[in-house]
Amino acid sequence: MMSSSFNKFRVGISFVMMSIFYKSAVDSLSELSPQKYFSTLQPGKASLAYFCQADSPRTSIFLEELNEAVKPLQDYGISVAKVNCVKEETSRYCGKEKDLMKAYLFRGNILLREFPTDTLFDVNAIVAHVLFALLFNEVKYITTLEDLQNIENALKGKANIAFSYVRAIGTPEHRAVMEAAFVYGTTYKFFLTTETALLESIGTEDIENAHLYFFHCKQVLDLTEQCRRTLMEWPLTTLNIHRFIKTMEAPLVTEVAEDPQQVSTAHLQLGLPLVFIVSQQATYEADRRTAEWAAWRLLGKAGVLLLLRDSLEADIPQHANVVFRRAEEGVPVEFLVLHDVDLIISRVESNMHDEEIQEDEDEDMESPDMDIQDDEVAETVYRDRKRRLPLELTVELTEETFNETVVASDSIVLFYAGWQAVSMAFLQSYIDLAIKLKGTSTMLLTRVNCADWSDLCAKQNVTEFPVVKMYKEGKNPVSYTGMLGTEDLLKFIQLNRISCPVNITSVQEAEEYLSGELYKDLISYSSVLVLGLFSPNMTTAKEDFTEAGNYLKGCVITGIYSEEDVLILSNKYAATLPALLLARHKEGKIESIPLANSHAQDIVQIITNALLETFPEITVENLPIYLRLQKPLLILFSDGSINPQCKKAILTLVKEKHLDSLTPCWLNLKNTPVGRGILQAYFNTLPPLPLLVVVSLHSGGQVFAFPSDQAITEQNLLLWLKKLEAGLESHITILPAGEWKPPLPAYDFLSMMDAAGSQQPTRREALCTKEMDAQENDKKHEDKSASRKEPIETLRIKHWNRSNWFKEGEKSFRHDNKEL
Repeated sequence: MMSSSFNKFRVGISFVMMSIFYKSAVDSLSELSPQKYFSTLQPGKASLAYFCQADSPRTSIFLEELNEAVKPLQDYGISVAKVNCVKEETSRYCGKEKDLMKAYLFRGNILLREFPTDTLFDVNAIVAHVLFALLFNEVKYITTLEDLQNIENALKGKANIAFSYVRAIGTPEHRAVMEAAFVYGTTYKFFLTTETALLESIGTEDIENAHLYFFHCKQVLDLTEQCRRTLMEWPLTTLNIHRFIKTMEAPLVTEVAEDPQQVSTAHLQLGLPLVFIVSQQATYEADRRTAEWAAWRLLGKAGVLLLLRDSLEADIPQHANVVFRRAEEGVPVEFLVLHDVDLIISRVESNMHDEEIQEDEDEDMESPDMDIQDDEVAETVYRDRKRRLPLELTVELTEETFNETVVASDSIVLFYAGWQAVSMAFLQSYIDLAIKLKGTSTMLLTRVNCADWSDLCAKQNVTEFPVVKMYKEGKNPVSYTGMLGTEDLLKFIQLNRISCPVNITSVQEAEEYLSGELYKDLISYSSVLVLGLFSPNMTTAKEDFTEAGNYLKGCVITGIYSEEDVLILSNKYAATLPALLLARHKEGKIESIPLANSHAQDIVQIITNALLETFPEITVENLPIYLRLQKPLLILFSDGSINPQCKKAILTLVKEKHLDSLTPCWLNLKNTPVGRGILQAYFNTLPPLPLLVVVSLHSGGQVFAFPSDQAITEQNLLLWLKKLEAGLESHITILPAGEWKPPLPAYDFLSMMDAAGSQQPTRREALCTKEMDAQENDKKHEDKSASRKEPIETLRIKHWNRSNWFKEGEKSFRHDNKEL
């Protein structure tokens, strides 16, 4: 709700803006040839140009936004043009395709700035970026509290400061600040930041919204004195910033001696209320101090006036010491008795709150809470949206550059979608990987935004996002199926530096391989080294092992030895051929596993199980891998490092095969804080640690707790487990079988489209009916096709889609509908 006087002010501003826009409305986005464009540039005049191939379909969305930006930029004296390049054109701006994905800002013939088009995502971003570039000397970007303090000290006694925080460059709030700087930049010093730490350091806890502070430094003459700061409490819009700055320019306290109902000030015109401190000659000095104190606290919220009762002809009730006047016309003034400045402030803020309620209710009815995301990944991306990634560390590929790039060099390609939360979260990990590998790897890191190049992604058989593939000359691309994190992807890349399985040619080389000397630079990425031992005539067994080694490429280092003297290794390590040797360097031992009658998928299973730790620390990342074992979890919860006595007891029982029916593990609450929530779900309150529990996720959801009054020793633990097996122990809780759902319902876009389609003219109903019938026929056809393809699916399982090894546990976990 705004006052009628402020509405008049806003209407006046709108009329002026409409008049300006009318002049430029006749001019849409100019289309020129390169030669014509450069001939139109004038010295000192700014111009924004977008060079593109004529009728390029990929630029249509950007051109729509650029066309919307023509009018506001022309109001600031900035011309905008689309420059149509011809294929024969070889200038800097029309030559390479990467140059066609940028817009260029000129002043005269001088290039000031080039903008990638993905940063100019809408009209607000275009206007904000252009003005930011032009006002580079007027609007300084700062990052630290020290910068701000140095600026404040330098400007004391000279100029006032407008300091703004925006969530990101190119937002509507950023545009509003830049437009205000364009108007007021010669009067005030503007400074800008996107750093939340800087905002928090000056005492603001709300970092989710943009803010503007006015620093009153001009009147400060003592360099040891801090400048007063006034926070603008309205949303950052161009109109609100103008209104706020105007209140900063108004006198702090105005003395009047007329009827409060007849007083007119700039505050009323700006839609702000007036507070009159009633004074008389005997108390004038004290009343003046009160008025000034209240004015500082109400700066930007209300105008404060000193009403001289002795010179006033109007009748003021004798008991009243404050008069409050709303900004709305026709509303009578209020005569109040307030004996404290805090009560005056509360009265004004209460009035502001009442005015905002109706607006907030109207907005809340139409828009959801943007702070609540439908899952944690989306929320994380939203919270981290201001983080500027150094994308230049990776090469962006297009349909034209993809083939020549992956053929010319060994490449890692990230296929992602710019609109998808998981893709954007993984893109951060991918860039972190690029930082780690910078200058040390021959592998080229590249990326393809499938939102822009859907045909290219389809040709590469990318049907979900994100996907990482490795391309090597002369070989089929290898898909990465590990966890979406920097360390796991780094391991995948490093282990793919060698072609597995490695062909070992001598006993000495085999010993160097098993000791880790042969690939000591990669030993940190493979906890186990696998060596297959075969007689020269074991052709089928060698083929199965080779197939398994190819499948596990990037997960573990595998080697094969099948020379005539293989019996030397077989006898040394007591291995019956064919066999696997597993070298575990952390434990300093080598074990052998016979492979008689083992097919490729069996070998994969054996090696995969060998990669699992005997007593692992459970984390969010590795939990699904252990869940696929389909065993109850024996979890030792610890608040920090594991207790050596507890660890020894459990490892002893593992070695004696007493825990084969369980998956023993431990969880460090300091490394995995979610463990506290798990324990509270089990016990309602956080119990003393360490604590041992058994969780039967796949068979009823019962949770059993080891008696807290007993020490965790081999004997006590074994006795307790036997009681569990005999059904003599009572569970402490049963995990609910509720579904895991996001906090907000998902949008059903198909239903929304159907609803919109039902409101179309009836002449389209026949066409819609035909389309529905066609869809039904397609569905029936797909059902039949699916049933015919069942043998192919069976075959696909036999070829083990590698991701199934890691997703199997997740599937069964979801099927049980239990929470750990």
